[in-house]
Amino acid sequence: MSHSALRASAEPEPAVIKAAQETNRALSGALGEIENYIEKGTPAFLRTSLALFAGGFATFALLYCVQPMMPVLSQTYSLTAAQSSLVLSIATIMMACGLLVTGPISDAIGRKPIMVASLILAALFTLGSAVMPSWHGVLAMRALVGLSLSGLAAVGMTYLSEEIHPQHLGLSMGLYISGNAIGGMSGRLITGVLVDFVSWHAAIGILGALALVAALVFWRILPESRNFRPTQLNVRQLADGFASHLRDAGLPWLFLEAFLLMGAFVTLFNYIGYRLLADPYHLSQSVVGVLSLVYLVGIYSSAWVGSLADRLGRRKVLWAVIVLMLSGLLLTFASPLPLIVAGMLLFTFGFFAAHSVASSWIGRRALKAKGQASSIYLFCYYLGSSVAGTTGGVFWHHFGWTGVGLFIAALLVAAVLVALHLARLAVLPRSIPAPSATRA
Repeated sequence: MSHSALRASAEPEPAVIKAAQETNRALSGALGEIENYIEKGTPAFLRTSLALFAGGFATFALLYCVQPMMPVLSQTYSLTAAQSSLVLSIATIMMACGLLVTGPISDAIGRKPIMVASLILAALFTLGSAVMPSWHGVLAMRALVGLSLSGLAAVGMTYLSEEIHPQHLGLSMGLYISGNAIGGMSGRLITGVLVDFVSWHAAIGILGALALVAALVFWRILPESRNFRPTQLNVRQLADGFASHLRDAGLPWLFLEAFLLMGAFVTLFNYIGYRLLADPYHLSQSVVGVLSLVYLVGIYSSAWVGSLADRLGRRKVLWAVIVLMLSGLLLTFASPLPLIVAGMLLFTFGFFAAHSVASSWIGRRALKAKGQASSIYLFCYYLGSSVAGTTGGVFWHHFGWTGVGLFIAALLVAAVLVALHLARLAVLPRSIPAPSATRA
């Protein structure tokens, strides 16, 4: 064979060269998309974590600031415990309804604009509730607060699942939920203590001003989305996305888990104050407000257990932390105050850990319409808060703390069974991560 023939035979065919070039371009594109993720340890990760922390703080401070004041509102407006719980339940039910709208809207127009508008409007409506003279006016403002807050609640988890590298998503989600914990704690603590010294109107006004500052910080430091891809908003698309989520083997069970977990959590904190203000404890409103410091364990557990779930797997962790919630609940049946507080600590630790695991599972399991999947999860989450939170007042009225505790226990037993079912699900196949689709 001649030298030229050997050289010709050694050279690749043009078709082979073209195929190799196309493969390289595809791999480069995929790698480029992977590089768009925010990595742990970078300035962008710090800014994102701080911004979502501030957003979570404001959201839950505004949502739950009224919870420790429920006994005060009962006295002021001559309300039963169940009626007084409406000041929280009406906000959570409106938030739940808003979640079904704001999530899909964010899929069309973007994540950050929705979240910024959400926080600013909620702070302004909270300031409005501080000047309402009537009970019905307060409820109207609280409804608008809940509707406004649905923007960040629906989109925050989706933003993280799109922008944060999958290896660090559990940690990032845990830090976001830590902000939720501090917000929920601070809202309860600030108003719970202040109402012993100023009017409840002034207490809410102070919190609204703090939330407005947090909203402006959020607006300033949150990075713009890099991996967001807008999708056209139409009814058919929403229906298809809803149907695909309900057909999934795991998502409907995670939606149910959200209802059960949040229903149990809010019910306990709605009525534990009534118990501790009454005989034989007779604690002051300030001391009951200070007990909101138990939320500090949620700040730790959400981040730590979220990171643990990244290593061990969500199916191995979720049921265990719900059992921890149930153990804490059982301690609250005891009479000594230290045991009750210890039970509240365990219960809170387990709840924030469970919510961190379940919410990050949504982002990894939904293969499309991620904003809608997060919205449905949170719709069920806040629906549980509204339904179970108010139903617990009926149990309190007829059976006292024993009835409330047994009601919560039933919710948690069901939550454990759901978690065990989720643990048996087949693992979805993994693929090259891309911001346009989260992995299972």
